Amino acid sequence: MEKDKQTRVRVDPARGAVTLSAWAEEWLERRVIGEATRCNYEGFVRNHLVPSLGRKPLAGLARRDFERFVQDIYRGGAGLAASTVNDRTVMVAAIMEAAVVDKRITENPARGIRISRRDAVAVDEDAVPTPAEVDLIAGHITPQFRLAVYLQSGTGQRPSEALAFSTECRRSGFVRIRWQVSAKAHHEDCRTPFVPLKHRLEKEYRDIPTALFVEHEIAAHLRRWNPVPVVFTGQKGKRVRLETFFAPRQPGAGVMPSIASYGYQFKKACLLAGLVDLDGKAKYTPRSLRHFFASTALANGVPIHEVSRWLGHRSVKTTVDIYGHLLPGAWERCREVLQRSMRPVPPDVTSPPSEEASSSAGNRAV
Repeated sequence: MEKDKQTRVRVDPARGAVTLSAWAEEWLERRVIGEATRCNYEGFVRNHLVPSLGRKPLAGLARRDFERFVQDIYRGGAGLAASTVNDRTVMVAAIMEAAVVDKRITENPARGIRISRRDAVAVDEDAVPTPAEVDLIAGHITPQFRLAVYLQSGTGQRPSEALAFSTECRRSGFVRIRWQVSAKAHHEDCRTPFVPLKHRLEKEYRDIPTALFVEHEIAAHLRRWNPVPVVFTGQKGKRVRLETFFAPRQPGAGVMPSIASYGYQFKKACLLAGLVDLDGKAKYTPRSLRHFFASTALANGVPIHEVSRWLGHRSVKTTVDIYGHLLPGAWERCREVLQRSMRPVPPDVTSPPSEEASSSAGNRAV
């Protein structure tokens, strides 16, 4: 038995030999949580936590392991937003805290670890595709998802929102977004394939202006496929019918396309189009299309508060943190304003005075 000097808790080293994978599975089995939350947790554990740290024993995990894990998840092309990574990290910390309570380890190495706001949200300009690259992705993705590419790049929708697109979304000159595909929509027993938007209640929506090319892509999609009616029960028990664009069309398919299946097809399209990084991996993720929409709008003078509203951010501060450094001409305007304020330049002078001239002028003033 080992004894922690601060807490005076006796810990049997053998109890800390269980792997993180086995312990996380046991922890999940004991949780009393909603189905959607359980699905999200299980997916994160299966797809990210276990492949990275699952084989390590609880007693062999250090804080640096979890710090590296969080950074790798965020920057490794998983397509997860910083807020999502931080939310899942809270879950991982809870898993490890349960091991402390169960006297398997003496302290929680995952406690308090998160993506810092500065590191997390500022988008890298290299993560934004060009217009030509957007067209390449759309041209190589399976035809069913072509419209999703242009809904994201042309209106800034999240993948889950684009996959929930229906006839009721289509308006004259804009789209009205009210639903997103749930995490369990692709399960055959799922009764709520659509859920309210992120940060929004069931009755809330947001309107986004549509360029003509988006209208053309919607029309082209409808010429090829008719909308499919889907009836489901909303969170308040009311029956809802949507004429959906991305529901299965083959008899017996029975499930909605998942965000994972769209992500797989998106990755495949990037590889087919030659949009790869130095390691041969897909250069972009579906989230890159939201970056394209926002950065293109801001670079051409669209007010950032409007872009924030169209993206569905909870606060304009989020938009500023992510895209503020992409606003055009900010540095030049700042320099010009301060120069005019402190050292006005006569109309006939096209460049600032030299240091020597400035020094002479200062001496004469004295």
